[in-house]
Amino acid sequence: MSLFKLGLIVNPVAGIGGRVGLKGSDGKAIRETAFERGASALAAERSAQALQSLVACKGLFEVFTIAGAMGQQVAQQLNLPYQLLLQPATEQTEASDTRQAVEEMLKAEVDLLLFAGGDGTARDVYKALAECHALESVSVIGIPAGCKIHSSVYAVSPRHAGELAAAIIQGQAVRLVEADVMDIDEVAFRQGVVKARRYGGLWVPQDNQHMQGLKQGAIEHSSLALQNMALTVIEQMQPDVLYFVGSGSTPAAIMQELGLENSLLGIDLVINHQLIGSDLTEQQILNYLDQYSALEARIIVTVIGGQGIVFGRGNQQLSPEVIRRIGLKNIDYLATAEKIRQLEGRALRLDTGDEALNAELSGMVRILTGYDEYMLYKISI
Repeated sequence: MSLFKLGLIVNPVAGIGGRVGLKGSDGKAIRETAFERGASALAAERSAQALQSLVACKGLFEVFTIAGAMGQQVAQQLNLPYQLLLQPATEQTEASDTRQAVEEMLKAEVDLLLFAGGDGTARDVYKALAECHALESVSVIGIPAGCKIHSSVYAVSPRHAGELAAAIIQGQAVRLVEADVMDIDEVAFRQGVVKARRYGGLWVPQDNQHMQGLKQGAIEHSSLALQNMALTVIEQMQPDVLYFVGSGSTPAAIMQELGLENSLLGIDLVINHQLIGSDLTEQQILNYLDQYSALEARIIVTVIGGQGIVFGRGNQQLSPEVIRRIGLKNIDYLATAEKIRQLEGRALRLDTGDEALNAELSGMVRILTGYDEYMLYKISI
């Protein structure tokens, strides 16, 4: 099984102005003033505090990071296995280096991204993901290292960030929520005026013991959870995309909300909120993929309660050939949080009949569990 891919980005000058009374570190002039006042960089130290919690499980993951002070030095310090994704153009890194680093993390398809910094760094991470149209492609945990930590994407402390990352690497299920990326006007702040602004959201683990200031989820009820998942899927449906829905009661809720007939135990095809094919066989699915070859296709699949099996039980129509044709990245996983909790930490399972495909599908996946609520959970052979 492939190792967990842990992304690590360190903003080397994050927090440089904090201890010298500059209330921020944004901009070259402020950094120069900070150094003139005798400031020292603490981001590396705080990153090491976070990653120290990962040493005990280092055989389970590999760090994907940036050369030098942007992550490599910390990985080397703790003797963690790592791969370099980028060499910054200059020793003095800027916001553009952080954004480029995020792009490299997306290319490497990291399972979780740790980044050390403050609100400015969170903004850079958000901006890079937004520009790549990939805000939902990676979950993050912020290691607090900056002067301004208003954003709820950060853990309570570096140690809390590391402990939470270690739990995820070791297979603990966590609910994902969209947390606010906030920042303030540093110039106004230095004049005693706080002007906070929300720039967007990043997806983080919902863990009130480790993460700061996360919004609370709604009380879960099974039928309500199904309806909420269905509404989220429908809201996210794109024009002229093939959606192969089924089988099971969870995907059936989507069809019900769309006002379409559905085959509870089969696979249905929906395009532009219209039913195109019902109770499809493998060959019919392949035929539709040929017929609409110019269009993107997606699979909407659920988890069998108790067993935790995703493919190979009740949905064999979604054969290895079908899955490969549609693409492993074009699979939307749905399950109530209760169904996941009933697994008691056991991984979701695969039985496609193709061991190579099972291995490719294995790893950490995002599972829709409610209205715009997700869990990060492991799928294994």
